[in-house]
Amino acid sequence: MSTLWTEADWDAHEQVQVVHDHAASLTAIIALHSTHLGPGAGGTRFWHYSDPSGAMRDALRLSRGMSYKNAMAGLPMGGGKAVILLDKNRRRTPEMLAAFGDAVEALNGRYVTAADVGASEADMVAIRQRTAHVCGLPVDAGTVGGDPGPFTAMGIYHGIKAAVAHKLGKDHLKGVRVAVQGCGSVGGGVARLLAKDGARLIVADINEARAKALASEIDGKAVAADRIMGTPCDVFSPNALGAVLDDAGIAQLDCAIVAGGANNQLARPEHGDQLSGRGILYAPDYVINAGGIINVSLEYLARERAEPSDINGLRERIAQIPVRLTQIWSQSDASGKGAHTIADAMARKLIGRS
Repeated sequence: MSTLWTEADWDAHEQVQVVHDHAASLTAIIALHSTHLGPGAGGTRFWHYSDPSGAMRDALRLSRGMSYKNAMAGLPMGGGKAVILLDKNRRRTPEMLAAFGDAVEALNGRYVTAADVGASEADMVAIRQRTAHVCGLPVDAGTVGGDPGPFTAMGIYHGIKAAVAHKLGKDHLKGVRVAVQGCGSVGGGVARLLAKDGARLIVADINEARAKALASEIDGKAVAADRIMGTPCDVFSPNALGAVLDDAGIAQLDCAIVAGGANNQLARPEHGDQLSGRGILYAPDYVINAGGIINVSLEYLARERAEPSDINGLRERIAQIPVRLTQIWSQSDASGKGAHTIADAMARKLIGRS
């Protein structure tokens, strides 16, 4: 096995810790990419990996993405991510959650966790019993925190409107065709918001029943999961797992814009160049999908500082997402460089790595 720093996604990470607790059946990876702006903040992914190297790849890529995401969102947080490797039955136990909470606590506040793919609020509540460094906990209505999904969807919705204005010259979404990949909390939320503005929705999910139910609700159309990327549309919105924009995926695209909430959509950086070369406007994922981390980070910071929740401050920060995207696209247009290259350069400067 190669050494960590020869891994393709190693990026001078500050700390990568493998946690193994035999008694609790816990194997996890906690990766801290940068704490330049504050504690590394990013969720914990609960997943079964047939090849454990996939877990390390996720931890490295996702933690770097969180550094960029938090920096571009103007948060006083660095970038971190954790992965808990589940067995093929995806079993978790109270002992496993407790042991993971102890591992987070042992980092003395350098890492702040939250729910990610496969995790729930209940998991975060259990982990919170062992460490204070958790966000995304249940909160009262009208306050920051809780489920990040609706706030992620809100930011993506605003980002898609900005993309349509920039690329298509339209100040409205009526009649704009949007193909949504993934109908979960984020993808479903995006589709509902777009439908209210008159967009024409095509949706898909590996759970066909969920896609059909959403299509019926929003007067859209459901297609098979393996057809969504080739569906003719104005906007392709990936809101499932990452790395869908590879050679094969990009070759299928029949759209003018790619804007969605999935993390690490580009399989490799050169795929951003492929999008740019085809004239497809790309919304860098870690910029457009920042609404959720903005929400839970403000919850954590308010609790740490014993300050009142600021729901207006949350909305103001989410409203800056399309502003940042427009800055990226304007620089991209002026320089001829892809939006992904411009965004990465901005983010690295913010975390002191330019």
